[in-house]
Order: sequence, then structure tokens, then C-alpha cells
Amino acid sequence: MMELDDICCAFDREPVLRHVSCRVEKGETVLLTGPNGSGKTTLLRLLNGLVFPEIGHYRFEGTEITAKRMREHRYAKWFHQRLGYVWQNPDAQLFCASVEEELAFGPLQMGLADEAVRERVEDAIAYFSLDALRRKPPYYLSGGEKKRVSLASIFTMNPAVWTLDEPENFLDARGQQQLIGFLQALKQAGKTIVLTSHHPAIIRKLADRELSLSAEHALISSAAPERMA
Repeated sequence: MMELDDICCAFDREPVLRHVSCRVEKGETVLLTGPNGSGKTTLLRLLNGLVFPEIGHYRFEGTEITAKRMREHRYAKWFHQRLGYVWQNPDAQLFCASVEEELAFGPLQMGLADEAVRERVEDAIAYFSLDALRRKPPYYLSGGEKKRVSLASIFTMNPAVWTLDEPENFLDARGQQQLIGFLQALKQAGKTIVLTSHHPAIIRKLADRELSLSAEHALISSAAPERMA
């Protein structure tokens, strides 16, 4: 489904990914691990077509993803409907005037009918217990509330692929358990999941594979979690 071939990325001439090659198959749950600064967030951004390799190739469902390809409006719209990205910091993701508008934004961009949009918004509000927050501006919410809204805003788009950057951030113990239940539901629904975590022990039991990046920004291991050292 997603294939990285000899990917190299650099920012301001500083390498952030070095010769990374891997595949993510449809329906897999893959946990990215590695020290801070190893390139995990960059790898997620690359999967979402937000940054592009200087060397190497990224293919999504057989199509190479390049800056030129992502300038094609029709393809880019289709691509971003297939992948959902939950950012590490919800303030970077949320921008609408109310929670309700935030949840409706994605489905409206997809061109869904008003009734279908309302149904998706109400489903998300119920699933993530957001009814009391629906008319509040996201920037007034607590960190945990913002994270729930971030997850819900992707939920309303129902992407085939979920990419999540430290989704447990800002969540208390109860919220983290609810997150695990949500990820299990996504997995059972056949979604493809790629995620990072500062608490990999929480997520590891869900993962089919673990990709480990080194401090030198190289992929050093790809194995089932129980085989990881």
C-alpha cells in the first residue's frame, strides 16, 4: 500500500532521514520508534505528502508521490481523503471557530451532502463525548479536549489510512485507555495505522510491526514487536 525506497530527507542541510526503505501493507498497524529527533515525525509528514524526499521514492498504492503530483488538485484531494493525519500538537491541526465546524470541515471539503456531513459530525460527537464542547472554540479547550477533537476531526473523514504522531499526548490515564479502544476499533475495521508514541508499551500490543529509527536517522529494525530487543 505504501512503499518507501531509499528515502533521504534533509532540512537546512541537516539529514533527518537516511536511506530509509520499508513497506506498509493494507490493514497493518505499524509503530514507529526511535529517540527524539530520529525522524519519526518527518516520516509521518512524508507519508502524508507534506514533505518530499531529496533522494528516493515514496509510492502510495503504486503511484509515486512528488511535489508535482501533489500540485494536481484532483489527485491531491483524493490522496488527502485516503490518509488522515493526527498531529502531535493539536494547536497545529485545529483552526475553525467551533468544535462543530472543525468536525464538519473535512466532510465538506470531500463534497458530501449536508445531511451526510451532519450525520458524520453527530457520530463523532457521540463517539468522542464532545456534546458539551460542540459550540466552543477549540483554542479554549484543554489539551486533552483538543486531542479528542483532533481525533474526531479525522474520524469524520473516515480515511483508509490513519497516521498519528504521539496520539496519547495531553490525555490522562482514562483518555489513554479510551484511545487504545479506539485504535483497536480502527484495526478491527481493517484500517491501516502508522503511529509514533512516547509510551510505546501502551501501543505495542496493538502493533503488527515496529519500525525503529536510530539517532542517525536510519531505519535499524523492522520486526514484530515481540521480537524487538
